[in-house]
Amino acid sequence: MNVFVSICLLSLTGLGLAHAATDLRAFDPQERFSGGSTTVNKFDANAFSLPSANLAPTRRLDFSVGNSFFRSPWVIAPATTTSRDGLGPLFNTNACQNCHIKDGRGHPPGPDAVNAVSMLVRLSVPSSVADKALLAKKGIVPEPTYGGQLQDMAVPGIAPEGRVRVTYTPLPVTFADGSVIELQQPNLQITDLGYGPLHADVLMSARIAPPMIGLGLLEAITEQAILANEDPDDRNADGIRGRANRVWSHEAQALQVGRFGWKAGQPSLRQQNADAFFNDMGLSTPLLSGTACTDQQVDCLAAPQGGTPEVNEKIEAQVLFYSRNLAVPARRNADSPEVLKGKQLFQQANCHSCHTPRFVTGTEAAEPELAGQVIFPYSDLLLHDMGDGLADQRPEFQASGRDWRTPPLWGIGLTEVVSGHTRFLHDGRARNLLEAVLWHSGEAEASKQQVLNFSQSDRQALLAFLNSL
Repeated sequence: MNVFVSICLLSLTGLGLAHAATDLRAFDPQERFSGGSTTVNKFDANAFSLPSANLAPTRRLDFSVGNSFFRSPWVIAPATTTSRDGLGPLFNTNACQNCHIKDGRGHPPGPDAVNAVSMLVRLSVPSSVADKALLAKKGIVPEPTYGGQLQDMAVPGIAPEGRVRVTYTPLPVTFADGSVIELQQPNLQITDLGYGPLHADVLMSARIAPPMIGLGLLEAITEQAILANEDPDDRNADGIRGRANRVWSHEAQALQVGRFGWKAGQPSLRQQNADAFFNDMGLSTPLLSGTACTDQQVDCLAAPQGGTPEVNEKIEAQVLFYSRNLAVPARRNADSPEVLKGKQLFQQANCHSCHTPRFVTGTEAAEPELAGQVIFPYSDLLLHDMGDGLADQRPEFQASGRDWRTPPLWGIGLTEVVSGHTRFLHDGRARNLLEAVLWHSGEAEASKQQVLNFSQSDRQALLAFLNSL
């Protein structure tokens, strides 16, 4: 029996177990295939860049076309390359791939970096009663001069909005056995402002680009399945109060459950992509028209455009197909004794209450290959209060300044192989997975305290499990 058939049979077997809990104390053969029958067996630098394993050859051609638009740079308008012009006037990067390194994770800028590239800074100001209509559709009140996101690059003749700088303050943490680990507390600064001072009450949030794998599968999880894990009143008294963000859908013209972005601020992949085109590269789409320039940025408003919209409907659809079908790699060493020990410790520390192991995607997925898949993202896609240490103090729709969406863990052990670094959390402050764990607080404080009481061998087993995902 070949690998593809084996994966399919495993997925079909799991369809009848949609509501069964994953037993974290034992080896589950299904878990080898994190993305069901879409899973790929690739573990090198290209591990995050393959199409779903169950895509037909003709559909792989569509994937390749979308890939070309994801990787290739956009250029300044006017240009002879009319299908790729319209970059800026203000932007963070000129190609999607620059932020999502090899379709993987971004990182914070180094001390001598001219541009942040794969880390952006969201901006807003505190809301007032008069802002209700704006809040309903944007989730924030944008900073008056610089808008909702700082763009640190610009086309010739236009001033960039500013330069992003991050410095770090050491923060030692001691384990019960006396071992000490030094965390890094980030200090975010915006210098060289191009359009005057920021609002006195500006709220800033640094965000690194997340991995692209499995996004179509996450979109294929039904709202009902996500909401089934909500527990805002902590009815089961485990200290975990997961709740969905409700965000504005430009397609539906209504509030929907958010599932993408660090605060679950986007309801669909199409809108997530459109927001990235609009804010990261200054490109209009059929979903988001106009410009990211504010009324105070006169030169920006007067700069040439690349058409209306600059990303036409066909290109938008091709990039959407690509982003929906980036496959999740299979797990490695999932049945090794150390990994299974780490799996037990993961459950013992109650990490699985937020990092929900298992879902079954809906039967009406956007792409047939994504429907009815037994998947293991290790995320509930819900918001959780993560405490003051990780707080950005910047609300977004129903997410508070302390709330973050549980990020999926699948593929996390391949971060260094794919992206060339091991920077984790929303702003990349954690230099490895253990640091990322130790930044958890709020609803995860009890879990962190258990990890602090683990022996060195227990910590190694926990990390072996995480790196197997």
